[in-house]
Parts: sequence; structure tokens; C-alpha cells
Amino acid sequence: MTADVAVETTPEIPLWNDPDRPVADRVDALIAAMTLDEKIAQLYGVWVGASANGAEVAPHQHDMEETVDLDALLPSGLGQLTRPFGTAPVDPALGALSLLRTQSRITGAGRFGIPAVAHEECLAGFAAWGATAYPVPLSWGATFDPDVVRRMAAAIGRDMRSVGVHQGLAPVLDVVRDARWGRVEETIGEDPYLVGTIATAYVQGLESAGIVATLKHFAGYSASRAGRNCAPAPMGARERADVLLPPFEMAIREGGARSVMHSYTDTDGVPAAADDSLLTGLLRDTWGFQGTVVADYFGIAFLKTLHGIAGDWADAAGAALKAGVDVELPTVKTYGAPLAEAVAAGRVPESLIDRALRRVLTQKAELGLLDGDWSPVPPALDGADLDDPDALRGTIDLDGPENRELAGEIAEKAIVLLTNDGTLPLAPPRRIALVGPNAAEATAVLGCYSFPQHVGVQHPDVPVGIDLPTLRDTLAAEFPDADITIARGTGVDDGDLAGLDEAVDAAREADIVIAALGDRAGLFGRGTSGEGCDAESLALPGVQQQLLDALLDSGTPVVTVLLAGRPYALGRATAESAAIVQSFFPGVAGTRAIAGVLSGRTAPSGRLPVSVPRGPGSQPTTYLGARLAQVSEVSNVDPTPAFGFGHGLTYTTFAWSDLAVDAHEAPTDGEFTLALTVRNTGDRSGTEVVQLYLHDPVASVVQPVQRLVGYTRVLLEPGQARRIRVTVPADVASFTGRDGRRVVEPGALELRLAASSTDTRLAARVTLTGPERQVNHTRHFHATLTQEPLTQA
Repeated sequence: MTADVAVETTPEIPLWNDPDRPVADRVDALIAAMTLDEKIAQLYGVWVGASANGAEVAPHQHDMEETVDLDALLPSGLGQLTRPFGTAPVDPALGALSLLRTQSRITGAGRFGIPAVAHEECLAGFAAWGATAYPVPLSWGATFDPDVVRRMAAAIGRDMRSVGVHQGLAPVLDVVRDARWGRVEETIGEDPYLVGTIATAYVQGLESAGIVATLKHFAGYSASRAGRNCAPAPMGARERADVLLPPFEMAIREGGARSVMHSYTDTDGVPAAADDSLLTGLLRDTWGFQGTVVADYFGIAFLKTLHGIAGDWADAAGAALKAGVDVELPTVKTYGAPLAEAVAAGRVPESLIDRALRRVLTQKAELGLLDGDWSPVPPALDGADLDDPDALRGTIDLDGPENRELAGEIAEKAIVLLTNDGTLPLAPPRRIALVGPNAAEATAVLGCYSFPQHVGVQHPDVPVGIDLPTLRDTLAAEFPDADITIARGTGVDDGDLAGLDEAVDAAREADIVIAALGDRAGLFGRGTSGEGCDAESLALPGVQQQLLDALLDSGTPVVTVLLAGRPYALGRATAESAAIVQSFFPGVAGTRAIAGVLSGRTAPSGRLPVSVPRGPGSQPTTYLGARLAQVSEVSNVDPTPAFGFGHGLTYTTFAWSDLAVDAHEAPTDGEFTLALTVRNTGDRSGTEVVQLYLHDPVASVVQPVQRLVGYTRVLLEPGQARRIRVTVPADVASFTGRDGRRVVEPGALELRLAASSTDTRLAARVTLTGPERQVNHTRHFHATLTQEPLTQA
């Protein structure tokens, strides 16, 4: 049916195609002119794969869905194209041509010529064949450097935009609650402030390139019981409000994210996809979010199949629409014919469709997709001969030198030196035994959402598409005069110890052992880390601990190097390794960054975004525990980490001194100002990460012993010092009180200036005075730390 509304047009151009008219007027006019089927068509995507020869895309056959008939769908239009580049290996130029031709087909088939939004994964780089694989988000967190993450995201966004992509499904803002969860590698860490600041920087970078950033997973996905994927999340309202939601608040308010993806989980029996108090009441009515809410893949259908709150597909569609889910992804299921039939039968009001449609069309207008002069030709193909696909092949480089240099900068800043007895940096050794399953494995640097591990593994005959030097390769380049012996020892998780004797023999004959251990990223049980690859314990996968122990017994110093997606308990190695170097899937330049830390070419500066457990069974725990979560005499389980959140060593030393507090009292709507001096007292340059933690000794509800409220990286040359000035708004002391309101309470606080959550260097005791004060999402999120240079000693 067509609404009986007069639509203003001009002889030259319909109102909705006129970029000089207000967006709201354009959208209203277009909605008024659309039939119900045309409206609904804008609310779903179709999963496609770009053609390897530049032809139109083809619907992707997925084992959870039936094949889609594009010829039948397209006359009504199409809201989104799902992962045209991220479904199968395709040359980027030919993929862009394929997308171009498909957009031309879509605009030519419907009455209004509306292009689809093309979305892709971009969790650790554009998930396309031949695109740079950057370090995973857990490495972003380890940098404690929002600026470098912002620059990375902008580079990713430019690459995506250049080939015709509009939306990126990143970043992940889930806060780690249990490191056994397989998706830890996709997160930024276990602290909401670190997650929020780093994720906001990523959003700002992606959006600066014109790509719609999609925040996921809203909300509580990481709080699942026992760290199992897509499992019940028994969090309370306060945990959700104070730990899991703040990163989303920050990324929306400060980052300008234009899309949110709902979580698979339920909270107290209400699935996120059907939670109108979350997706409408909180997200839109309270926070003022104006963008689109998209479904996590198959999440609306899961309301029927997994959650059991919908009796049929129409019920599922109605529940999701009512809650505030605007777009069904990855492909049409419930928002197609079942929804149309439900509207016709009066089960779902058409007003809900119009509400979602207005948001979708507004975003398309902002992207330029409703403009009368819109062209399907993406920037990378501008001026190219589109009639000669063979000539296009190889003309678009998504892994250029600037990308790889940036990936290397992040990898270097993310490597964490956990222990060092003075062995590192290595004096040029004559004989190196490089032992372990990740010694010569090229993909050991990649996370599960990198294209080679996510899609490429299904196409073993296709080249990986990017240069991935192994640790063997980069060590040989770093130590050209060394004799390097390689011994696998065991696989990541195969339990095979047949190579143990060979590994131990190699260790005994060497000057130094480098044990390259860790994970293999994969999906749904095909790896030891990644989506659906949850761990029963935090012991190293397979029999790697046995290999490590045997190497420690060899009598040769062992440097333990981890290429992993989560932290692991390392047993004896915590105390007995000559050094431990932790990396979290560091991307294409990761092994060179590791080699640089080992040689001393690079000074380590990463800090742990997650605690490293002392034992494999001491989960779930994070440093955010309350007093009852600490070690006690009434339990024989010690949850104290081997290395706490924020920990990381350098190749120099620093002195912290001269703490000054301007005033020890401030009102509950005021702020504290402090200053301290940090000096490099060693003989080489290095980076100290000054971390500010807040300790609230008495509150009306139980609080974590401490929580991060600010940080800054301080790069200092030998003898150089900086004065760090700290401003702490009272708002950062807020928490959710007993009545569910966020409040700032009067009382004593302790501001801890620390090198990690377990290493406080200076502390100031201050007091908030005056009445309790209520705050909301417009509160100050940050304590600010600024640096002023001091003269050298």
C-alpha cells in the first residue's frame, strides 16, 4: 500500500533526492511515498560475496539460513549488503567493481533508486583479502595510547571507504569479566575506563573517515557465566551500570558512534534484542542516541530458537522492532515476509516500521546515498576502466607501507615485558634455540577476526594475501650472526610431546632459549582463542606447559614469548623464566616488534590490559574485585594475580616524587588538582605509564577496592623529568547507589598514582564535602593528566 500523502517534488528532482533540503523533510517525503514492502526492504540486509571476476555479488549460502532470491527481493529495495569483501577471498579492485555493479543493480531495480549500506567487519583491520591485519583490540588496550588507536582506525576507515564500504562492525566494548571467554582477544581489557577511552578513540578514527562505527555488543555479553560464549549473563543491575555500560556511554557521547549492535545475551530473563528499556529507554530516551540499532547476526531469529520468547518469526520481528532494533542482519529472515504478514494481520503496528525506517533513511541521507547525483563508483575506482576487470586486478593496495608502519607502531607499544632478570635485551647470542608451536607459524600473530583466520582458512588453496613474517624470520634478521635452531616441541593444542626430546636437546646446546608459545585463533572450537573458543581453565593450551617446564629444566636461560589471545597462568615460568614477553596477537608487524624488544632495538612500553592469573583455576576474577574478592584466611583459593592489570616493565628505571595536592577537600560538584614528578633515572630512553586509581574506603554500596580513572604515557630520555598535573573531577567518584541513581557521595577518598594496579607509587588522601549529588550520562568521565617538561638532571 502507498500512504495517501501529498509529496512535494520539483520537475527536476524528487524532494528526497535534493541534498539542499533538510534531511528530516527528505526522509518524511520518502516514507510517505513508499509501500509497506518497500519500507520493510530497507530494514534488512542480505549476506553476499563479491565476485572474484568483478561481476555482481552472489548471495552467501550459510548453514543457518536458506538461499535468498535477489531477483525477487530487489524490486522493493534493500537496506544493507552484508560483508561483500569479507565472505570469500577476492582481489580488492575486483571486489570494488563487483560491489559497484551490485549497487547499480539495486538502484536500478527499485522505484526510488536507494543504494544499500555495505558493511564489513573491521575488528583488527578491514576484514578483506589483502588488507592489513592490525593487532587485536587487546593489544590496543595494552598500548594505553588512544592516539595511535585513533590513527589506526582512521586508516582502516579510509581503506574501507575507498572501495565502497559504509559501515564497520567495530569496536567491541565488552569489558572482560572472565578470561576463559574465547572473545577476550576481541576486547580492550578488564577495566571500563580503559575500554571506554580506547574504544572512543577507535570510533573517532573510523567516523573521521566517513565510516559508520558500530558499538558491540550492547550490553553484557562478556559477563556470561563461566566464560562461555553466548551463555547466560547473571549480572546485577549495578554491575551492568558501573562496569559494562560506561564504555558505551563514552563512545556515543564523545566518539559520535552512529550505530549500536545488540548483544546475544539476556539480562534477568530479558534478551537484549527484545529489551525496550535498554535499546529505547536507556540508549535513546536517556542517552539521546540518534543512530541505528542493528542486530547481531541472526539475533532476532534467536528470540525464537534460543531464547524462547517468540512463538514464530513474526513474534520475534515484532519484539525486536518494539525494543528498538532497526535492521536485521546478516540476512533477511524475520523482517521479510513474516513481518509484512504480521502488519497486515494487525499483530505489529506499521508505526514501528516507520520509526525504524526513519532512522535508516536518515543515516542513508547523511551518507549521501539519497542524493540525486550519488554514484556507485568508489574513490579507488574513480577514473578506472570499469569494462576491463583484468586490468583492474592488483591496482588497489590495502596493505601499503603506511599501514604496515602504523601496525608496527601499535605492535611495539603493545608488547608487555612481564619479567626480566637482566637477560633482556639480549647481547648478540651465538646460538639461539627457538622452540615452540608458534616459532615458525606465520598466522600466530593473527586474531580470529583477521581475514586469513576468519575466512581464509576455508580457502586453503588461496594465498594468504599479506606478508606474515614468522618469529624465525624476524629473529634471523635481528640476529644475523646467530645460529638459530628451530624445534616445534609440541603443537598449540594437539597434546603431542613426540618432539620434546628434540626441543630439550636444542635448548641444552644453545646460549638462550626463546620459547614461542600461546594460541591459535579460530572460530567455534577450531582454535584455542576466538569466538566460540572458550577455555575450561587458564592453563596454556595442550601440553605447552610441559614443554615449557622441560625447557626450564634444560639449564639454559629461557625467554618465554607469548603470542596469545588471552592471559595464561605460566606455572614455574613466572619465577624461573629469564624473562617473559607477552603479546596479544600483534598483527602483521608483530614478530618484528617482538624481535626488536628481545634485541633492545625497541624499548618495551606496553602495560597489561588484563591481569595474568597465578594459577589456571583462579577465575573468574579481575582487578576490579571488592574486598571480598581478595585473598583471605577463610578460603584456600588465592585469586591474587601473578601480574596485575597495568603491569609492565621497561629497560630503564623511573623515580616518582614531589606529590603536591592543591587542596585536600573539594565539594561533591568540584575537583581535586595534584601534581607529581616522574624522572627517568636509567641510562636509556623509556616510557612510563602513569595510572591514576580511585579508592573509596566507605560507600553506601560495595565498591571495588580501586578502579582506574585516568592515565598517560610519559616518554623520557635518560635524566629527563616531567611534571604531571592531575585534575580529578568529583564526578569520577560516582557510582550507582542503592536506589539505582548514579551519585557522588561525600566522604574520604584515596587517589593512587601507580605504575600498575599492584604498584602504587604515591597516594593522596582527599575528602569530598557537601551534599550527595546525582549525576547522569553527561557527567565528567575523565581525570586528566597533562605533562610539563622539566630540565634535565
